[in-house]
Amino acid sequence: MSVKEKWNERYRDISDEIASAAYLLQENLHLLPEKGIALDLACGRGGNAILLAQHGLQVHAWDISDVVIELLQHQVKKLSLPIVTEVRDIGSNPPESGQFDVIVVSYFLERNVFPALVSALKPGGLIFYQTFTQERVSDRGPQRGEFRLARQELLQLLAGLDVIVYREEGLIGNVTTGLRDEALFVGRKPA
Repeated sequence: MSVKEKWNERYRDISDEIASAAYLLQENLHLLPEKGIALDLACGRGGNAILLAQHGLQVHAWDISDVVIELLQHQVKKLSLPIVTEVRDIGSNPPESGQFDVIVVSYFLERNVFPALVSALKPGGLIFYQTFTQERVSDRGPQRGEFRLARQELLQLLAGLDVIVYREEGLIGNVTTGLRDEALFVGRKPA
C-alpha cells in the first residue's frame, strides 16, 4: 500500500467537523504577522489552515491525501476562507524557495524535507513545528521510531533558524503532567 493510499484509507471515514489547530499554533498566535502567505503542510483536516486564515493570512494547505483535501475544500467553501488546497507529495514536490511568511507542520515527520522547508521561508519568516518524540510516556502517535524525533533532534533539523520557542519535556519530573511525547518549535529565518 502506498503512502497516499494509507492516508486516504485513514481519512475515508472521518467526520467533517473542523479539526482543532495544533497546541503550538494556538498558544503562539501572537507571533504571527498581520498579513502574509502561510503553508499548512501535511494539513490533514485543516485545523491549522483554518486558524491561520481566520488570523488574516492567505493560506495554502497541502496534503498527500486527496480524500482529506476534498473534505477540507468543503469546509473552506462553507467558511468562505482564503485557503488554497492542494494534493501534494512534499517528498517529491517540495515548496519553492522564498515563498512563505509562515509554515506550520504538526504531526508529520519526513527528515529529508527540512532543508526545503527552511528554504521556502522568506527572510524573517516563521516555522511552527510540533510532532512526536521517541521519549514518551503514552502510546499516542506512531509506534515506529523513525516517525518520531530523537531527543532535541528538532533543534538540529532547524539549526539555521533563530529559536523563538522550544519545548521538549521528555521524561523529566512528574511525567503524568505537562506536555509529554512531543517537541514544539517556533523559529524565525534570519532577515
